[in-house]
Amino acid sequence: MTAADEAIHAALATVDDPEIRRPITDLGMVRSAVLGPDGTVRVELLLTVAGCPLKDKLRSDITRAVGAVPGVTGVTIQFGVMSPEQRQSLQSRLRGGGPTTQEPVIPFAQPGSRTRVYAVASGKGGVGKSSVTVNLAAALAAKGLSVGVVDADIYGHSVPRMLGTTARPTRVEDMIMPPQAHGVKVISIGMFIDGNGAIVWRGPMLHRALQQFLADVYWGDLDVLLLDLPPGTGDVAISLAQLLPNAEILVVTTPQTAAAEVAERAGGIALQTHQRLVGVVENMSWLDLPDGSRMEVFGSGGGAMVADSLTKIIGAPVPLLGQIPLDPRVREAGDAGDPIVLADPEAPAAQALAAVADRLAVRRETLLGKSLGLRPVGR
Repeated sequence: MTAADEAIHAALATVDDPEIRRPITDLGMVRSAVLGPDGTVRVELLLTVAGCPLKDKLRSDITRAVGAVPGVTGVTIQFGVMSPEQRQSLQSRLRGGGPTTQEPVIPFAQPGSRTRVYAVASGKGGVGKSSVTVNLAAALAAKGLSVGVVDADIYGHSVPRMLGTTARPTRVEDMIMPPQAHGVKVISIGMFIDGNGAIVWRGPMLHRALQQFLADVYWGDLDVLLLDLPPGTGDVAISLAQLLPNAEILVVTTPQTAAAEVAERAGGIALQTHQRLVGVVENMSWLDLPDGSRMEVFGSGGGAMVADSLTKIIGAPVPLLGQIPLDPRVREAGDAGDPIVLADPEAPAAQALAAVADRLAVRRETLLGKSLGLRPVGR
């Protein structure tokens, strides 16, 4: 390999697949890259699937990287498609080299996982749980963390709209590549159905859907995974406890006493499933008025009441992580697919949500692969 060939290969190695976020050279996507006598580099690239929606981005990224190599006067790219054998090899590589026929495992449930898993729960609907989930995800991603969101509210899925994505997942054999929006990887049942059709499933189907979202989706090395749970303590909450026993529960409530009492039940399930309660977020706490005063539209004290009650039930501290003001801009930003923590970071609601994200932005440490510094004691 000549010095020019090495420089071209090095340039190609800087190009990541937009979905998998790993170099195209590591994924076996570059079939050939030939430098012609006229200085034009002809690259043959193998896409994972025909009609890849991100082909144009790959074209521009490769052209930019290879075109910057000294002596290169032009770049032409010919696209092909991986064979079934090549896709199986890629799938095996992404899963750590294990056989592709084995039952997929949930990486976040493994002892060595360093991903913090937060299940965002509420006792009842209408408390803004999905808005909290989406804004926390966007705030964490803006801090430079690798973040994923599972829209586990199968019946009331809304996360893709609130993150502003209409993209469909890409399938590589039996692996699913999740779309990304605002730096957040996201998967939702809404990405697999046409239009706004209703989901009419019972417990076993819900369990299988959640299992596929966790095991069949290629998430990569996440720092944080957020799950937007349906309200209440039904089938999905039970399945989550089985599939991800290490998930930490984040309870969302409003200040209203009735909502707080129901939220206690959602948090109380952690006592039965032996999951950790990371804290409580009180949403719609007050409305800031033009004269500087506050209107407590839904009363006050609900979040603190839930935190105190769950602390007594669990026997361990359950903090009130934050109080989020009621602000029409949160709704407007969600409808526009641009979370308020990004669209208007100086808004009081955005700052309160960002402060909660700061408290959650801790990567789990593991002793796997680390030296404990122990020495045998001589006899």
